[in-house]
Amino acid sequence: MNGSGLLKLNRLLLAVAALLLIVCQPALAEKRVALVLGNSAYRNTAPLANPVNDASVMATTLKNAGFDVVDFRKDLPAVETRRALREFADLARDADIALVYYAGHGIEVDGANYLIPVDARLERDTDVYDEAFSLDRILVAIEPARKLRLVILDACRDNPFAKTMKRTLATRAIGQGLAKVEPTSPNVLIAYSAKAGSTAADGDGKNSPFTIALSKFLPTPGLDVRRAFGYVRDEVLKTTNNRQEPFVYGSLGGEDVPLVPAPVKPAPPAAAAAPAAPAPTPQSEARRDYELALQIGNKSAMNAFLAQYPSGYYANLARLQLEKFTAEDARVAATEKARLAEQERARLAAEGAQKAQQAKAEADAKAAEAARLAAEKAKQVAQEQAAAAEQKRQADAALADRAAAGKAATDQAAAPAAVATQAPPATPEKTTTVAALATGSPEADVVKSVQTELRRVGCLTGAVDGDWNAASQRSLTLFNRYAGTKLDIKAVSVDTLDAVKLKQSRVCPLVCERGYKADGDRCTRIVCAEGSFLNDDNECEKRRERKPVAKRDSDERPSRRERERAFQREPREPQAPSAAIPRPQGRARAEGGGSGQIVCDNYACRPVRRGCHIEYRGGGGPGMGVGNVEACN
Repeated sequence: MNGSGLLKLNRLLLAVAALLLIVCQPALAEKRVALVLGNSAYRNTAPLANPVNDASVMATTLKNAGFDVVDFRKDLPAVETRRALREFADLARDADIALVYYAGHGIEVDGANYLIPVDARLERDTDVYDEAFSLDRILVAIEPARKLRLVILDACRDNPFAKTMKRTLATRAIGQGLAKVEPTSPNVLIAYSAKAGSTAADGDGKNSPFTIALSKFLPTPGLDVRRAFGYVRDEVLKTTNNRQEPFVYGSLGGEDVPLVPAPVKPAPPAAAAAPAAPAPTPQSEARRDYELALQIGNKSAMNAFLAQYPSGYYANLARLQLEKFTAEDARVAATEKARLAEQERARLAAEGAQKAQQAKAEADAKAAEAARLAAEKAKQVAQEQAAAAEQKRQADAALADRAAAGKAATDQAAAPAAVATQAPPATPEKTTTVAALATGSPEADVVKSVQTELRRVGCLTGAVDGDWNAASQRSLTLFNRYAGTKLDIKAVSVDTLDAVKLKQSRVCPLVCERGYKADGDRCTRIVCAEGSFLNDDNECEKRRERKPVAKRDSDERPSRRERERAFQREPREPQAPSAAIPRPQGRARAEGGGSGQIVCDNYACRPVRRGCHIEYRGGGGPGMGVGNVEACN
């Protein structure tokens, strides 16, 4: 064969090899991108110890899992966070799987979730709209991904700004942890480190329990991401003694969606092949899918399950769950209708409307209130039925798991030695279900969990000690009164815990001692302005000035004796005789008179002249004439 023919043959062989490579290539060419954010060094509140460590572990885990791009950022201010999301949105445009992991502080305001950058300054509740970025912004960044859009939030911590944040509107709700979300786009999962309305623990080590479980199960090749999060939930519940329950919101289709595809392994030789594992039965498949739908916990998931399994034991359980969801929706609608009817009745009464209109409004309000009570009762019944059925299913599942584990141990003991020494698979199928783990919780742990939730909604002020005493029973009585429920106060169960967890914000009003007033979730001292005092109604009241009172029998002038005493105590200076008005004796002597007598008429007085004397001629007195006269020889 000449050189040109050999060259053509080589080209043909290369083309065939390339074609075979394309045809035989396993479905591993999916593009997977991830953005990992960790915020620890907060500038305006206390720093956090673990978020950067957790983000570093997740970045390493995703890189080892073969992600095409893993963008790891730490301690980003708001501007750089938005820039990072913008750049990641460009990477997600042609990706099949887009993942965002965030560890740090998060906050819920009016039902919306916000993630807090390290430079946020939240002095007022409205500052969150400017200083933080919403969860919806992350969903927009991963929206272009085709197969899976995954958001993982290890941010369910206590709000560090709650004690100093000012409320600009009394009705604006600031919840604990993060709020429940319902993604509107398909193929979206949002995983919380703790269920909505509750907080997560940082752990005693360098990493949180949630992140440790994520790094353990998420990168398992071929493991469906929903099942992986089920294992994460089980691990965290076990690690935290049932105090922290991770939760996943959203839904996927019927096919498995592994975060890391399963590797293609050559078939082992027939002689060395291990005994084939028993094929999954329809009952086990239905059980697995039901538990996944139960973990998602919404009507869409249950409807999707019933579409795939329209009959059978688990279909009946799913219908009970749907009835519970429907009853809750009806209760919410009836409560809102009753509120509007009562508001309309009060408005007409205040405006002085016609009696016919007021009577009709009052009748509508009574009917709406009756409908609300009926919906509340129906919801309570549906919830009790679903809880009883779920409790029985969990008990049956636990028995089935124990029986399966015993059978597996027997089969392993009876297997040939060659098969027993063979290396176990990298990711053995885990038979423990998500729901079965909840059956083993001790009663004291359930009581502690209920007490913790009652403290969160403001009904319990005592200690969380696992003792269901009189104080705890009174707190549950208050919860029933203000939440409109009828829970048994003598004993608590998982149903009680679920009912309290449904409340996302404070239920029982804050009661403060005299001299204090409610300010958000705490009591502050009442300080009255100058000239005011705190009255019996615990309000500041202006102090009235005392007016002088007139007395009839009192004489403010000093008495005569007091005046004389004062006159005697006063020092008197000797007065020189006046030259202008001489004394009568001096005047008489000056005029040559020697008697020193004075005679007066109707006009003036004068000294008696020398050689003269005074004689009385009769009469006298003012205006009477005569009297004393001067007589001279």
